[in-house]
Amino acid sequence: MLAETICSAVSAAGLGIAAITAYRKRFLTATRIAAYSLVPVALVLTGVIDWLSDIVFKPTVWLGFGLLALAWLLFMITRAVERRGGRTRKERKAARGASTDGAVAPAASSPSLTSGTGESAAPGRESAKKPKQGSGDDFSDIEAILKKHGL
Repeated sequence: MLAETICSAVSAAGLGIAAITAYRKRFLTATRIAAYSLVPVALVLTGVIDWLSDIVFKPTVWLGFGLLALAWLLFMITRAVERRGGRTRKERKAARGASTDGAVAPAASSPSLTSGTGESAAPGRESAKKPKQGSGDDFSDIEAILKKHGL
């Protein structure tokens, strides 16, 4: 009963301020103030205020909110630990050792149109370009990066 009275008084005051603002020829602002001032009465008429007051004054509801917060906190803690690499010490040591073993990539393979010896794949074609001497190393740095990341 008290909440309904307070909401009605707030709405009446807001509508009064909207009327004064409209009198000063600021119609857009007056309309916005009127819209905000009608919200408390609308909440009372829809029953939201009763529902909120029931939630606020029941300890079991607050216990439920506390349990939801605890569950959310536990989920977030487990995600953080999982992202940090919450594996066993042996798994971490094995992963660290595996990442340093293959850091250097072998020489790049030859292009797909050649046999790897610098000859053209199609020996009858004279217009086929022969690869340059250093073309075998063109992709070695890319291969090293891919191997480093396990791809």
